[in-house]
Amino acid sequence: MSSHRHSKKRRYVAWAAAGAAVVAGAGIAAQTSMAATTWPAQRTFTGRAFDACAAPSLSAMKAWHTGFYGAAAVYVGGRNRGCAQPNLTASWVKSVSALGWKLVPLYVGAQPSCQTGSSPEKMTASTAASLGASDGADAVAKASALGMKAGSPIYLDMESYDVTNKACNDAVLTYVRAFDKTLHAKTYRTGYYGFTSSSAKAIATASDKTDLPGNLWYALWDKNNTTTADWPWASTQFTNHSRAHQYMVNSKETRGAYTITVDRDAWDAPVAITG
Repeated sequence: MSSHRHSKKRRYVAWAAAGAAVVAGAGIAAQTSMAATTWPAQRTFTGRAFDACAAPSLSAMKAWHTGFYGAAAVYVGGRNRGCAQPNLTASWVKSVSALGWKLVPLYVGAQPSCQTGSSPEKMTASTAASLGASDGADAVAKASALGMKAGSPIYLDMESYDVTNKACNDAVLTYVRAFDKTLHAKTYRTGYYGFTSSSAKAIATASDKTDLPGNLWYALWDKNNTTTADWPWASTQFTNHSRAHQYMVNSKETRGAYTITVDRDAWDAPVAITG
């Protein structure tokens, strides 16, 4: 997602300066325990996925449905979303799902106040809880409007930041917990994208796992298509189809007549429930 949320330059500055995490153990148990309602069975995908700054056209998705990729991440909302999404409509979701694509909803919410660079929405200690709740509600509304049903995951994008800054890190955890509690209340599963060196690490190593995400999408650009061999934390964490790994960025690829610059992901985690 090199340039997908912020500028390409900023993503690489952030990487040089410096993941997502989940509750330890099985993600399903962590999430279903939050509500007395009956949760829809989660839909998982295991295989290779891609994410691009803007959702490709339907024609491009048809051309790219060759079997190499089986899932695509799409930016459903968030004030810090980096690209316009003219193709991302409920009709597009229905059509690409009918082709056999699995979709990964991604929401670019508030970013830490100690993060390098500017963002339209940043959290502080005093605003983290309220922003997390309002962004969580917005994420569900955006995903639902696209036809991504209850039981779907929504992955919260948190870019790299100085995790040694305790006040800043505490605000991030407060924001994430409020975001996730809102998703759970609306029967949506929780996920999180971040860097293994910073934002993912902060949640994976948090001593208090309460209301932290149930699925981890970790950024580690080692070009290894795996969710196990380079897993940096305990093997007991984020098991039972709860991991994804962004292993390569800015890969310019052509299928059919369509060339798209994508990031590659090894996927073994929930995807949206559509159709």
